[in-house]
Amino acid sequence: MGTNKRYAAQIDKRMDERILQTVSANKPLQTLSEQELRLDVYPLTTSPQPLEVLAWVRFGGHAVQVRARAVRWTQKAVGIEFSVGDTEHRTWVWANAVDRAD
Repeated sequence: MGTNKRYAAQIDKRMDERILQTVSANKPLQTLSEQELRLDVYPLTTSPQPLEVLAWVRFGGHAVQVRARAVRWTQKAVGIEFSVGDTEHRTWVWANAVDRAD
């Protein structure tokens, strides 16, 4: 039996969601520390309209890429919000871990 080429993207998306739900249920979401953020040095920008982004986050030792909203940032870090099922998450990640979504 071959692969389902017609619905491959939808199947991949569902698998990614299941992996994210499993990892997020078992491990704590990591965020940058105050020392890493250095808000006393870098100016903070807050956006009234969040930008849609793809961001790498860590739950414990597991890195996963999520669709998120960038709501604040500095020169070095981005504050993002994203949902996993019914749970809303907020965290800071390094700026180079974030790309604009398509």
